[in-house]
Amino acid sequence: MKKVILMLAIIGLAFTSCKDCEKKSVATDVVEVATKVVVEAVDYKGDFVVDVINSNVTWKGYKPTGSHNGALKIKSGSFSFANGALASGEFLLDMTSIEVLDIPADHKNNAKLLGHLKSDDFFGTEKNPVAIFKVITVDGNTVSGDLTIKGITKSVTFTANSSEDNGVMSFESEVFKIDRTDFDIKYKSKSFFENLKDKFINDEIEISFAVNSVK
Repeated sequence: MKKVILMLAIIGLAFTSCKDCEKKSVATDVVEVATKVVVEAVDYKGDFVVDVINSNVTWKGYKPTGSHNGALKIKSGSFSFANGALASGEFLLDMTSIEVLDIPADHKNNAKLLGHLKSDDFFGTEKNPVAIFKVITVDGNTVSGDLTIKGITKSVTFTANSSEDNGVMSFESEVFKIDRTDFDIKYKSKSFFENLKDKFINDEIEISFAVNSVK
């Protein structure tokens, strides 16, 4: 009798363990599916892959005493074109690659400004190393898309031209402006701080990009 009871207990334990395994398996599957959905949401696959070496993004910011300008590198991206014109796509900006071009690279003020731009006062590149631009609509030369900086997404619209040369598709924007405070970059903004006198920094930043992509 004791042997029968012991056997039933072992069978019951094994059955419970199997149910726990099934639950864990289901939970793991759910996590994997959720992760896959997130990855696919930012992993657009177009017909043309961005040539990150021969593409560039420029920026320019203003203050009462002058301006600063620089560049960013594109991390990855892809696009689709129809009849030689942009149809859809997206690219990722490497915010850690930000450069200051109007101050000599070996000057101490270059490193000082660069460090400040990477800090939480501006782009917070340690926490937000990547920005994203995704094409939403194209109407002739007018492109509208979603720009995500510091985890905040805003719509932007600008004029851009597409062209093809020996299998290389080029997508080049004219200079357009964004309001940095829309992306929680409020340092020395007159929109949020008073009595700055001439120590403020303009809210608007000029941006342009030239993206080359290949099959």
